[in-house]
Amino acid sequence: MNRLAHCTRWLVLCLLSSPLLAASPDGVVAVSHPAAAAAGARMLAAGGNAIDAAAAVQFALNVVEPQSSGLGGGGFMLVHLAKTGESFIVDSRERAPAAASADMFAPDGQPMPFPLASTSGLAVGVPGTLRGVDTALRRWGTFKLADTLAPAIELAEHGFRVNRFLAADIADDGGRTRLQPETAAIFRPGGVPLAEDDWLVQPDLAKTLKRIAAGGPNAFYRGPLARAIVNAQQRTHSELGAAGKGRMTLADLDQYRVAIRQPLVGHYRGWTLAGMPPPSSGGLTMLQMLGLLERFPLGDTAQGYGFGSPQTLHAMIEAMRLAFADRAVWIGDDDTVPVPRHGLLHADYLAARTALIKPDSRMDTPQAGDPLPWDAATAVRRKPSPARQQSPHTTHFSIVDRWGNVVSYTSTIEFTWGSGITVPGYGFLLNNELTDFNFVPAANAATGNPGANDVAPAKRPRSSMAPTLLFRHGKPVAAYGSPGGATIINSVLNVTLNLIDHGMPLQQAIAAPRLSVTHAAGRVSCEGGAAFMQPHFSVAAQDALRTLGHIGLGETGTDGCRETIGSVQAVAIDLATGTHYGAADPRREGTVIQVEPAQPRPASRPARPWPSGVDETTRTGPARASGR
Repeated sequence: MNRLAHCTRWLVLCLLSSPLLAASPDGVVAVSHPAAAAAGARMLAAGGNAIDAAAAVQFALNVVEPQSSGLGGGGFMLVHLAKTGESFIVDSRERAPAAASADMFAPDGQPMPFPLASTSGLAVGVPGTLRGVDTALRRWGTFKLADTLAPAIELAEHGFRVNRFLAADIADDGGRTRLQPETAAIFRPGGVPLAEDDWLVQPDLAKTLKRIAAGGPNAFYRGPLARAIVNAQQRTHSELGAAGKGRMTLADLDQYRVAIRQPLVGHYRGWTLAGMPPPSSGGLTMLQMLGLLERFPLGDTAQGYGFGSPQTLHAMIEAMRLAFADRAVWIGDDDTVPVPRHGLLHADYLAARTALIKPDSRMDTPQAGDPLPWDAATAVRRKPSPARQQSPHTTHFSIVDRWGNVVSYTSTIEFTWGSGITVPGYGFLLNNELTDFNFVPAANAATGNPGANDVAPAKRPRSSMAPTLLFRHGKPVAAYGSPGGATIINSVLNVTLNLIDHGMPLQQAIAAPRLSVTHAAGRVSCEGGAAFMQPHFSVAAQDALRTLGHIGLGETGTDGCRETIGSVQAVAIDLATGTHYGAADPRREGTVIQVEPAQPRPASRPARPWPSGVDETTRTGPARASGR
């Protein structure tokens, strides 16, 4: 079927735009899929702001990247308001249902196998994406929810071309698109997996989006659709039996609330960064790694610390090992158990930790440090929880509008294809986010371990998502983030170092090969298999790391950097000219669209101030409303 035969004019924008880099004074969107990028550009061209565009992008991604995010999931939206200079986070992370219990993934004391648990209704958290997007629109957007749903409805109703990434995720799905008949009917019609260039039409999803456009979030969180969600996750699992049935109820859906949070703020070499606080570990762990690295002259080739040099890579690996050791012990849901965030970032604590990094030797497996003496808040000692399988998926996008409002948004349904459960008759997948909790309860009264990441009613599981804003002299200059499970943190770190220390242009900073370590034991993952990943990590540099004892790189004399890590989408603002730039990651079908208004520019269309009399959201921290 001819793609253009079903494209409306706005979708053709994605074919005319530069696929990876663009600049404009009127706003830029950077998204992992061209059709979703075009949805956001449509909002900006019509006079909407970055929040309006973010809503449209998120809904469109449900259609074109259903394996990564959607109505059945959650996420974190980092918003910067140009008029007031304030930044906020809309936390729409999924929550455990009221009937959840700490032992639900280990009813007999033994943890369920991850592949079985993660494809059961038991893994489904109460979804927050729609409530989060609606909350952001009502606070700071200028369009109605129905307006931002329009591009997604058109995509679902008329269809789109399956790209190679979606086709590959269907073909290599671990069985997740085959377990439930409703999912198989969409992505494997007649038992045949959709292939690249096939046309995908989703009438059930289109009807769902229309229902939400007409009835608002209550059409999702109450009524027939809510009952369908509850019934879908309460099915008996084929291998787990009744133990795999979900525990979400209609009351859990009706009572879901997002939280508005203050970003976590840190500093590095004169730059300011704002990122995610707990329940995500993303911002705290990334800022800690920057603090550990600041004493090293990264970027100074004369001292041997240029990009990809053994000294630079070694320092990065050791900083990652130390920070992830602390992450495993100290970071959880801050609303449940206090996290010593001040202690983890305190200069004296960081000095003690970075002193463990020796330029000419690899440290033994580091243990978590003790940040409590440097922390003003009360925190408790914890034990690390065992690591579990994580998905490289999730999705991230970044937007800046003509007034300078910025959105950096990471959303997910957790593992690729989530739970694999499609809500019958409604066409969207449910998350398996509760598998981010401890499978075996860690709480132990005898040792004082509170089980910071144990399952509990209404609790949010720990995340790695790290939407980030980079500031210079108090003004935002870049927004970026990535998918990739725990590697999200390291993808954001790599790009930050490329921008600040190595002086790379935005597109090169994203395309350059990345290095990642997500456990204190220190297995190294690195990239280099694609031609665009320049400059490569040389075999000589890899051999130097092997000589130091670093593991995961394979045999001496070989190129062990062959993995793919993350997918960063970014926007930037030139403070001198006001020009907006965007850069997209070639690791996916990343697309940047510069906006040229289809109508005269409105005299003023800033983000809305915080309205009074709204009770749909739980606010945390000192965030406050600002008038126009």
